[in-house]
Amino acid sequence: MLIFIGFILIIAGIAALIIKPFLKGQRWLEWFTTKRSLQLIGAGVLLNIATGMFFYAEPGTAYAVQYPWGGQKAVFHQGINTKMWGRLIPIQFEMPIKYVIPKEDSDGKLDLGKQSEYANVDQAKYWAFSDAVKARIATSVVVAINTNDESQFLSVADRNKTEKNLIRSRIIPNIDQSIKNTCKLMDAQDYISGQASDFDRYFQDQLENGMYVLEEYFEYETPEIIGDSTTVRTVRNKESRQKRFRIKMKDGQPVRERGNSLNTYGLTVVQAVVTEIDWEPTFDNRLQLQKEEVAQTQLEKQQAEREFYRAQKEKAKGEAEKAAERARLEKEQIQKTIAAETEAKVAEFNLIKEKKQYEVELFKAKSKKVSADAEAYQNAKLVSAGLTPQERAEWEYKTSVHVARELKDLQLPEIYIQDGAKNGAKEGNLLQSLIGAEMAKNMLTKNNN
Repeated sequence: MLIFIGFILIIAGIAALIIKPFLKGQRWLEWFTTKRSLQLIGAGVLLNIATGMFFYAEPGTAYAVQYPWGGQKAVFHQGINTKMWGRLIPIQFEMPIKYVIPKEDSDGKLDLGKQSEYANVDQAKYWAFSDAVKARIATSVVVAINTNDESQFLSVADRNKTEKNLIRSRIIPNIDQSIKNTCKLMDAQDYISGQASDFDRYFQDQLENGMYVLEEYFEYETPEIIGDSTTVRTVRNKESRQKRFRIKMKDGQPVRERGNSLNTYGLTVVQAVVTEIDWEPTFDNRLQLQKEEVAQTQLEKQQAEREFYRAQKEKAKGEAEKAAERARLEKEQIQKTIAAETEAKVAEFNLIKEKKQYEVELFKAKSKKVSADAEAYQNAKLVSAGLTPQERAEWEYKTSVHVARELKDLQLPEIYIQDGAKNGAKEGNLLQSLIGAEMAKNMLTKNNN
């Protein structure tokens, strides 16, 4: 701008000097005196000189200054700097490159959205995934230059001449190749099923470190088994053999194409993401059908789960009732068992008690019998053996006391037969013997009673 103003001033001063002698009498030329015309020419020259010697560096922009005599330098800081009529190649520190999906405005024209003088915006292209589904992929990429290595920056600026040429000839081809390779690595169905993050990762890795070398392989579709254990049907697509691509690996690392990365230009990928995908109409229809099918499947699954839990609830209720009835019967059984065991133990105790009483009574009876037998035996011995004088005196006393009662009841034999021996000396002894025998008999009877 200053250069243009300088040239205008120089041209105006020279023109005033040339045309003033031919247009004498014009009042508006009176202001353009010779002195003022020379001043205009001098001001224009000064502006051109100042503009050629200095320039203003904008913030966030690096400049490669190429001097007329062949030297060059890099300027990374803002402010006024010298260029000595050299050539300037400005390049932003960070260059935004965006692919956007255009929208139709009210007039039916495609609109790429709000534009910025600092961003390079293009219309998104169609790319084919591994399953031949096409989609327009909108991306947002930010690439930064290396401001720490002056010589590398000057080399990039010298080879590409302008920032726009750097973007168009270096950065955008790498972006396109990265998108193309990444689309080959997965199906569209895989992308919407959870591999979107893998897509971003592959995309950015190839931009930073170089393109993957892909190798072809054939994937055979596994037949789908439909049916139960008795009836099995195998469903196989006609195209069961599908051509696929995968990353070629060596020593656990992906093999990359040589010399095809932004790193070789000292560029760093700050951001590389997929912002939007516009699938082709056929795939959108298939997605809609899949969504409806998934929704129906989820509904049926919920109904099946509801029926399952209802059955489980009824089963649990039946088990609870059976457990309650079992507990009640077991309780009654335990009560009856305890009562029977108690009764048996009482009977056993009573039996033992009766047995003990029987043994006691038997022992008492035997004791009485032994005592009676002993006394009878003693009395019999006393009678058969004869009495001592003291015993005889006691005996005679007892006999005199009870002789009347005993004689009253005594029944002697009416006839007594004696052998031919003499009876005079033993007559008294016979009577005593009969009386003693009868009394011993009566005493024994009393003891037994």
